[in-house]
Parts: sequence; C-alpha cells; structure tokens
Amino acid sequence: MESAASYYAQRAALDWQIEMGVDEALSETPIDRFELVDMPKAKVPAAAAKPVPAEPVEAPRVDAVAAAKAAAAGAGSLEALEAALAGFEHCELKRGARNLVFADGVPKARVMIIGEAPGRDEDREGKPFVGRSGQLLDKMLAAIGLSREESVYITNVLPWRPPQNREPKPEEIAMMRPFVARHVELAEPELIILMGNMSCEAALSKRGITRLRGNWAEAYGRPAMPMFHPAYLLRQPQMKREAWADLLDIKARLG
Repeated sequence: MESAASYYAQRAALDWQIEMGVDEALSETPIDRFELVDMPKAKVPAAAAKPVPAEPVEAPRVDAVAAAKAAAAGAGSLEALEAALAGFEHCELKRGARNLVFADGVPKARVMIIGEAPGRDEDREGKPFVGRSGQLLDKMLAAIGLSREESVYITNVLPWRPPQNREPKPEEIAMMRPFVARHVELAEPELIILMGNMSCEAALSKRGITRLRGNWAEAYGRPAMPMFHPAYLLRQPQMKREAWADLLDIKARLG
C-alpha cells in the first residue's frame, strides 16, 4: 500500500509541476551559466592551412677575378680574347657603356701602349686613344718614328667607359688585370708603355706617375716605361718636357 501511495504522491507532484510550467529536469548541482568554458579549437584542414613562406635563398656570389682568369686563359688568339671580354658579364661598367674598346694599331708590334680607360670619344668610336688625347699621342709617337698604323699596338686596362669618366675602382682593375696580362701574351710586344696611374697600378701595383715616370720597370714579363697620360699633358702642358725625355729613352731602347 505504501508503494502505491508513494507512486500516486509522486505522480500528483509531477502533474502539479507540469501545470506550473516546469518542462525541463535539472540536476541537484547548481550550474553557473555565466562561467567561461574553454572550447576545444577546431582543427584546420591541412589544405586550408596558410603556407609558411620560405626564406629567400641568396644566389651564390661569383668570384669575378677567378672568372676573368678562366675566361682570359681560354682565349687562344686576340680575336678570342676580344670575344671573351664581350661575353664577360661580371663587370658593371659593361651595362653603361656604348661599345667595347678592345684595341687599335698593329698586333705583334714591337711597342704596346696600355692606357687607363675609355673616355667619351673612345666609347663612341670603340677605339682607344681618339679625340684630343689620341691626336696628341699620335704626335708624340711620330716624333720618335712610330705610328699606330705601322708600329704600335694600343689598348686600355678597362675596355668599358666608367660613368662620367670617374676613376676606375680597385675591384674593376683587379677583374680586368687577367685580360690585360693575356692581351700582352698574345700581342707579344718587345716593350710596353704604361700611360697613366691606373695603368701603372694594374701592371706594377704602384701609383704615383710623377715618381714612376722615366724609370724602366718590368710589367707582364716585359720592359715597361711609365709615362704621363696624354690627357694629363693637355691639362698640364709644362710636363711635356718630361714626356719628351721618356720618348727619347724609348727610342734609344728600341735601337
């Protein structure tokens, strides 16, 4: 009887709760609805994940001097050497020059003149020592019975004109030195005339043309005479006396 009474009592209590609007059963433990609960993070599919950019890879640095040595050594003739210079891509001067200035005169001549770098006129015509400085050089050579048409071979340390005729940088001279050395080997001159400071730096690793001029040295395995550059003589005509003395010394050396 007690169980039946208990059943009807619980049933009556349930009916009363329903009439009062209770529609959900709650646990005996209170629940804080304002409590912040850490929700598990949704997994991002691998395909949708943002790719991590790869760190830039620096291009390997090229040893320009080593590349110049290899290119120059591979040239078996003056024509091949000119082609090697034309294909040399490690000198920035090439990008701003109009023409490659390789050489002028007579290959295999007894005298080889090595100047510094092309100027505006040389860059335009593609030949070394043209314009006013070239005209003066021709007169100087004629005074001792020489000429670029018959008995002199001419080139420069740099085959491309530096911007605004600025002074060549040491690294530019260093990368062109193997080409100049090979040029001398292929041209086979009896003696060399070094015109200007840059030519002396490339050949002798020395500067100070005022001190060096008039004194025979050895460059590229041959006798070499440092001289004032014709462009310098145009600016300082009083130094032509010293240049004349050097020319006479060269004439005597040639016999």
